[in-house]
Amino acid sequence: QVQLVESGGGLVQPGGSLRLSCVVSGRSVTAYIMAWYRQAPGKQRELVASITSRESTAYSDSVKGRFTISRDNTKKTVYLQMNSLKPEDTAVYYCSMQQTTVYWGQGTQVTVSS
Repeated sequence: QVQLVESGGGLVQPGGSLRLSCVVSGRSVTAYIMAWYRQAPGKQRELVASITSRESTAYSDSVKGRFTISRDNTKKTVYLQMNSLKPEDTAVYYCSMQQTTVYWGQGTQVTVSS
């Protein structure tokens, strides 16, 4: 059974940083695209960042230059380093792994507020 478990969310002041982690169990992640999505209250889930098996990355315009996605296949973990956080980054952040099937984590809350 494939499980994705996110951690690292919390409350941070504007301008602060957080590092999210997503640990996968039950399957190797090597061949999968790994991605982070987020969903704010009343809004649709949106793609934040993705990283391919060859470590090619892509970012939404709203986070480009502030967030960095990375992966460690030996640890079956994907990270999202979030810097210069803004109140509009407040959302539940979800990890996913994608190939022909898409697997999701349960989400971790990120709140940016003074």
